[in-house]
This record gives sequence, structure tokens and C-alpha cells, in this order.
Amino acid sequence: MSRGAPPTRRLLEVDFSLVDYDRMLDWIDDAIAAGHRKYACHVAVNALMNARRDPRSMAALRGSSLVLPDGMPIVWALRALGEEIPDRVYGPDLMLAACERSLRTGARHFLYGGRDESATQALEASFTQRFPGLAIAGSYTPPFRPLTEAEEADVCARVASSAADIVWVGIGSPKQETWMARMRERLDAAVLVGVGAAFDFHAGLVSQAPSWMQRNGLEWLFRLGREPRRLAPRYLRDNPRFVAAFMRQWLAERR
Repeated sequence: MSRGAPPTRRLLEVDFSLVDYDRMLDWIDDAIAAGHRKYACHVAVNALMNARRDPRSMAALRGSSLVLPDGMPIVWALRALGEEIPDRVYGPDLMLAACERSLRTGARHFLYGGRDESATQALEASFTQRFPGLAIAGSYTPPFRPLTEAEEADVCARVASSAADIVWVGIGSPKQETWMARMRERLDAAVLVGVGAAFDFHAGLVSQAPSWMQRNGLEWLFRLGREPRRLAPRYLRDNPRFVAAFMRQWLAERR
């Protein structure tokens, strides 16, 4: 029985879904059972602030079925606005939980993303070892450029022939959001889920922050220490702007 769409709360012009992992997994199961065509976006501070700068990214978020709070600062902001949200729905953890549940439900997975084919193969091997019997229906590692129409048609054919139920999209934000928005109606799978760096984490290519840093919203600091040249401009730009924009919303709502 379908449990319906979860409630949402608007934060900085984006409607975040107020869900936990169990309800999100139920939502995926319902979409598969009903044969729907849906997509879900995991959104942390950078993705949210990028959407405020880029109309295409904002349109992709607003057109999605669910926008999931992927970072603890998003969770804290929603709590400050009065929502009782227990935790974030972190893309890498959701991916693991969905794989584990699918051993019971039989859901089939397609992997779209990865640094290169060897990285995607490492991810498949990791999942096969961790979840014996997991149905990985197929995979595709796109080049670091826009796909041609012929390549997009090939992806559609691969997903269709694989009979996948879930397509995990790991090509980074904002590319994965705009890709899902553009390709959603062309792909046969019931659910597309953007999970960003989850491919690198689960393939063993990139270390995740310790759990205590994740709980305390310090994952950005861990990642900054490993990729300072790439990430410092992003964090120095987006983190203060997020705080300022949130404070404006919070004060406006209190008035």
C-alpha cells in the first residue's frame, strides 16, 4: 500500500522532504511497486547554494520527487525552523541501506557514474562482496563531458535492457541533478537517486569522515583537509552565504 508523499519544509526556496531512512526506503519500494518514474536529490549546503545561483539547478530540484537533507547544517536549519527531523538522509548510507533491503525485495540496481570504468568495477565488486546475491543489473561510466544524443540513447537502452528498478547517479552536483531532470522520462527504471561521492566512498577510492565528525557537521572540514585546493573556494564562498541567507529567513519568519 502506498504511504504517500512525505511532508516538506521550504528552506531557501527549496522544499526539503522530512523523512528518515526507513520512510525513504518505503518510498522507493512504493515507487517500484507502482511503476512510477521518480527522482530524488540529496542536497547539502553547496548544492543548495549552487541552485540559488543557477536556474537550471533550481529547476531540477523543484522538479524532483524528493529533495533530501544530505548535510547536518541543512538538518540544523530545518530544526531551527521548528521541524522535528531526527537526522539527515545521507546519500552513501541510503545506498547501503537500499542494497541491504533489496536482498529481501529483489530490487535491481543500475550504477551510473564513477571516475572511470575501473572505479565502477571496484564499486560493483565491493557491493557484490558486501551483499551476496545483490542484483546489480548494469552500469555505465560517462565521460567528463556532455553525452551526445547517440550516447544518451545508448544509456536509455542499457537501463531498459537491464530491467533495473533503481538507478544510482554518482556524477557530482549539480551535474547529477540536471541529468536526472533531463533524462527522467526517457529511462525505464522507477527511481533515480543522486548520491554524489557515494561511488568513490564505497569503491574505496576516498575515505569518509569519522562518524563523530559526520554527526557534528564537520565532514566538510575532513574533506577540506584532503582536497584543500579544490574545496577551499567552495566552502569559503558557500558556507557564510548559507548562514546569512538562513538567518534572513529565520528572522523573517519570527517577525
